[in-house]
Amino acid sequence: MKPAVVSRCFWVLALALGIFSQLPVTQLAKAQENDAISLPLMFDPRERLQKPDLASVPRIRFLTTVDFPPFNFIDQSGKLSGFHVDLAREICRELEVLERCQIEAVPYKDLRSALEKGDGEVIAAGVRITPELRRDLGLSRVFMQLPARFIIRSDAATGVKTPSALKPGETGIVAGTAHEAMLASYFPDLKPRTFPKREEMLAALKKGEIKAAFGDGLQLSFWQESPDANNCCDFLGDHYYSSIFFGDGLALVTSKDTPLITRAMDAALLALARNGRLNEIYLRYFPNGL
Repeated sequence: MKPAVVSRCFWVLALALGIFSQLPVTQLAKAQENDAISLPLMFDPRERLQKPDLASVPRIRFLTTVDFPPFNFIDQSGKLSGFHVDLAREICRELEVLERCQIEAVPYKDLRSALEKGDGEVIAAGVRITPELRRDLGLSRVFMQLPARFIIRSDAATGVKTPSALKPGETGIVAGTAHEAMLASYFPDLKPRTFPKREEMLAALKKGEIKAAFGDGLQLSFWQESPDANNCCDFLGDHYYSSIFFGDGLALVTSKDTPLITRAMDAALLALARNGRLNEIYLRYFPNGL
């Protein structure tokens, strides 16, 4: 199993820059005022799910890792932090079992075995959803999908309102990736320039050797805000989602033997989506969206 879409290769730099530390209240408020920035709707707001009675459940242990920022990581004060960590706490608060909830970090390779041995009840760690995973384990509903996005040099954006306005050879892509396959399917006329590594593509973008690049929206959003980007670029066009190329998205993983807990996760996620708390957590870690 590998985390959906997101590469783990950039987390050390991101943590060193303090990207994932708590955001100033003013910055969070500014993001909240922007109606265009919100977690893509994953739940039907008209749906109702009854909150199950968890009186018979002695505890709910969430298993996560420390190497999938901004979803789970060790912050600058040495505490376990991240989107998944805050989400777990809000789920426990919503289910009124906060005093029975625990969050534990284990190596990524040990997540599934720990769940199957009964060392935890829920995995919150960006596990890739596969047919084999669906067969053997329980899954909550998907609560987030990670999009692909275009990014363009600010000085080249004049007259380019949509990706379709880019000319052949002006867009960079990392060769051999799901994003290359998606770009070829969605925008066959762009005929991108390929690069062996993401770093080389972004370096070419900064130098003006290409006008735009296409890739993982999460990585591009943090690069765009980093000193390395030096305010060179802006997002172009929409978010692009595809279960074919990127998988189903992010969900919580449970045991087949604990359907009560699986139902509880779904009920809590729906409640948090409806009352706005899920979006608040999203804005905490993605103030500019994906």
